[in-house]
Amino acid sequence: MSRLAEVLKKHEADLLSEWLKAQTVTGVGRDTISEAELKEQSREFLRLLQAASHNGSGDIQQAPSWAPVREMLSSLSKARAKQGFTPAQTATFVFSFKQPLFGRLREEYKNDDAGLFRDIWAATELLDQLGLMTTEAFQKAREEVIARQQQEMLELSTPVVKLWDGVLALPLIGTLDSARTQVVMESLLQKIVETGSQVAIIDITGVPTVDTLVAQHLIKTVTAARLMGADCIISGIRPQIAQTIVHLGVALGEVATKASLADAFSQALKGLGLSICRAAATKS
Repeated sequence: MSRLAEVLKKHEADLLSEWLKAQTVTGVGRDTISEAELKEQSREFLRLLQAASHNGSGDIQQAPSWAPVREMLSSLSKARAKQGFTPAQTATFVFSFKQPLFGRLREEYKNDDAGLFRDIWAATELLDQLGLMTTEAFQKAREEVIARQQQEMLELSTPVVKLWDGVLALPLIGTLDSARTQVVMESLLQKIVETGSQVAIIDITGVPTVDTLVAQHLIKTVTAARLMGADCIISGIRPQIAQTIVHLGVALGEVATKASLADAFSQALKGLGLSICRAAATKS
């Protein structure tokens, strides 16, 4: 490691120039990050790699002396995951450094084949581990991005709409599973608290099928809303869904059901002592 640090320090400028050229040839991220940003990332990696090689050795995954290198590669991998890089493109940042480094090692060991083989093998193991580290950090960052996007999509797919003072509507589209039910309940209960609504309409017109599990999720949502002081009406009960519910023997209890959202809204207004009247035509 100390010998590697000496080579990195002695040939720093040439290594950086050759490495940048190697990365440019691959064309990785050419349209994603600027040349100045790539140069700054490469210079920082060289500086940290030199310091870590000089100050210590051992397990690069755990040794404190390698912590700055690990943090830098983790940060770089997360940034590139957001920028649309692939795992292979991200790992190439490290792997492309092999060629310029090996070239400089050959210059240092012109008459020492054993020393050249030893240090090239050590450098290969080191860069392979660092390259795999970037891939793991990249994959973890991508998983976090995907999980966050899924959560955002769940929240966007369960909007709670205020139809009238005291009346909320929750239109459901797609399959209702356990994870989505939790989001539905949280969104609905939060809106009930914010608006002080007394009636919540859960519209399942966009739910393709209703089985025992979906019905149980609906009942849980209705029960939670009732505990918050709001009555629930389930609308969008199509003939096929009605037959399925009867066939499955699912008991919706005392939950009011309507065929359409309009019917449910009308019943909600009646429950609040309100009604909609057609305005009398004015005489010209």
